[in-house]
Amino acid sequence: MALQFILHFVGDIHQPLHSSDDHDQGGNAKQVSATNLGSGVLHGFWDTQFVTHQSSSEVVLADRLIGQITEAQRAQWSSGTAADWASESFNISKMHTYGLLPAPSSTGHYALPASYVTDATAVVAQQLSKAGVRLAFVLNNALQ
Repeated sequence: MALQFILHFVGDIHQPLHSSDDHDQGGNAKQVSATNLGSGVLHGFWDTQFVTHQSSSEVVLADRLIGQITEAQRAQWSSGTAADWASESFNISKMHTYGLLPAPSSTGHYALPASYVTDATAVVAQQLSKAGVRLAFVLNNALQ
């Protein structure tokens, strides 16, 4: 049970909408759509659509992301505290998640342009990679 909580919390802290808010319940009150991704809420897009947009196979995606992590990144990301990581996610949210969000339509709907999807997909890939490295960091420190 404790391991499940650690896995969940380390993963969640890297999702930008878990550490920020725009008076929209962490993106759950913003209706969005994007070409080839359908429609839903902003939070769901950052949780799911921007992940599955990279690959329909979790194993293939994980292997690709792991293979792209450099030793320099591994060293850099294997430091800090949960508060540091939450602050980093908050800044990502300000710059990317909310910062690049287009203006809503008159009905309050956000049509995400291809440039937003491309940026978000790259950010999500890096956040997943950081989460994996940091989970290993946490577990290695806990089990030494």
